[in-house]
Order: sequence, then structure tokens, then C-alpha cells
Amino acid sequence: MADSSIPHTNITYRIIGAAMRVHRRTTRGLREKHYQTALTAELLKDGLTCPEEHHVELYDGIVWMGRLYLDHWVNDCVVVETKAFAHALGDRELGQVITYLAALNAKVGLLLNFGRPSLEYRRVLAATSREGWQSRVTQYLWHPGENTNVT
Repeated sequence: MADSSIPHTNITYRIIGAAMRVHRRTTRGLREKHYQTALTAELLKDGLTCPEEHHVELYDGIVWMGRLYLDHWVNDCVVVETKAFAHALGDRELGQVITYLAALNAKVGLLLNFGRPSLEYRRVLAATSREGWQSRVTQYLWHPGENTNVT
């Protein structure tokens, strides 16, 4: 039975199921982008809306801070961040999702790691306070003229 205290439980279960199907049929060692694309196809097949590389223009009041790219923004309510690490997910990746949730004022996100023998996933709930997100999000923002890859 779904936990009613977790926002968008039914959607997150469907996303995790789709990620498990992708993990089962793909090999380890691919780039993150390959898993991301396969996940997009699987989510669409399941009837979810999921813009890939969804960008959000972030402002601090009226000042433009930069552009944030989400791996997936499912049904306009769940942040999904995909990774392809051989190592286990850590605090840095968890912090990235928590920061994204604060920046978007979203309630729940999923952190998926396709690089391990078993799919590693974490359902991440938004922090009780959004205070200070502006300073934490700057490391993930893109600005015109930059040619860096955000992971």
C-alpha cells in the first residue's frame, strides 16, 4: 500500500519501476545520457510526461541566477536525477537533489544510479526549510557562454 505521507507516491513508484526495467535490459558501463534516454522512452511508454533535460530559469527575486537542467521533470512534480556511477550514491548526489527540490519548491525527487549491479535509487523528500537554496544551487547552474557539463 502506498505511503500517504510521501508526496506523489504513485508517480514515484511508476518511475522506479520504469528505471528497474531499463536497468534490467541495459548493460553496465554506459554513459549517463544513454540511461537517461532509455528512461525517457520507458516513462513515456508508461503514460508519464517527462521532459528530458528540462530547463528552468532561476531567479532570486528579479535577478536571473542562471539555468538549471533537470534530467527529468516527471508530470511537472517529481525531479529525477540519473547517475551512472560504479560507486554508491553519496551525500553530494543527495545534496544535489535536495537543492533542486528547494529551487523548484518541489516536494519529492528520485535519485537513480544505473552504474551498479543492482539499480540504486533513493526517494528524496524536500527539506522543511528552503532557506539558503540560492547559494547552494549556483554550482549546478548554467550561464550562456559556459561549456561545462553538469553531473
